[in-house]
Amino acid sequence: MNNPNTITTLAPQQQLVLTQEWDKVFPKSDKVDHRKVTFVNRYGITLAADMYIPAGASGKLPAIAVSGPFGAVKEQSSGLYAQQLAERGFLTIAFDPSFTGESGGQPRRVASPDINVEDFSAAVDFLSVQPEVDPDRIGILGVCGWGGIAIQAAINDPRIKATVASTMYDMTRVSANGYFDADNSMEKRNAARAALAAQRTRDYREGFYQRAGGVVDPLPEDAPLFVKQYHDYYKTPRGYHERSGNSTDGWNTTSTLPFLNFKFFEYAGELQSAVLIVHGENAHSRYFGEDTFKLLHGDNKELLIVADATHCDLYDNLDKIPMNQIATFFTTQMPEK
Repeated sequence: MNNPNTITTLAPQQQLVLTQEWDKVFPKSDKVDHRKVTFVNRYGITLAADMYIPAGASGKLPAIAVSGPFGAVKEQSSGLYAQQLAERGFLTIAFDPSFTGESGGQPRRVASPDINVEDFSAAVDFLSVQPEVDPDRIGILGVCGWGGIAIQAAINDPRIKATVASTMYDMTRVSANGYFDADNSMEKRNAARAALAAQRTRDYREGFYQRAGGVVDPLPEDAPLFVKQYHDYYKTPRGYHERSGNSTDGWNTTSTLPFLNFKFFEYAGELQSAVLIVHGENAHSRYFGEDTFKLLHGDNKELLIVADATHCDLYDNLDKIPMNQIATFFTTQMPEK
């Protein structure tokens, strides 16, 4: 009998229950083939993804793994990006992060700066061994909070040849400092830590994890404009999905804890592969992308500001999302050899 302390094989994949009918918030393209796939990450969590392949494609294709926004699922914005890029010649996957959507992991709706970064590298593991994929031409794309996670993953994983961060957040910064760094003080962080620690005790005593709530609904009249824009996406037929925490009851409240104690981009200046950061001119989150771009070195880093676009325009507005420019970036930075 094998000693369980010496087993070094990959974790077995969990048999996930995957929805087979088309339940995306965007229409299916007849220019791509689609199927569900699963893969396992380094922590033994099985991830679910939608794979999009250009119809009639042959040979080894460049590949892109997509995820985000933070709190969303692959049936929303990430799937739209993946399908659009597949129409432009890439094999793509849009995946649900660990503990989220159709992916595995218990308890549900947990976020982790470490595990979520690993999710991108696990997607690269999977793509690297697919017969249709050129393993030397693999990129990643993150939307919103997953834009920052994508850059963090690329810093540590040189197999990722090009990274796009669209309408990005730095989740560690906003968790620790609040929006626009308005809560950037030891006192406010310690108060947040104390409240979250007390919530941990309540959760353990009561035997379940309190949810933080998704996008506020009903919407207060005095809500900030960007909150109204989130509501317009997540809480209306435009983007609502029943598996999305942002559309429903949100993350576990205590998921904020590790982001308070972790800082992205400490080694951003060492990232050698290509990065494109895309932001809307009128996005409340624009400062995340501009400040992160300043940390990057090299002539293969680009910042693209989309005129007259908001944060949520870059979720699904194909008149605003510079999809052709994104595709050109990946093609240029991941050339066929």
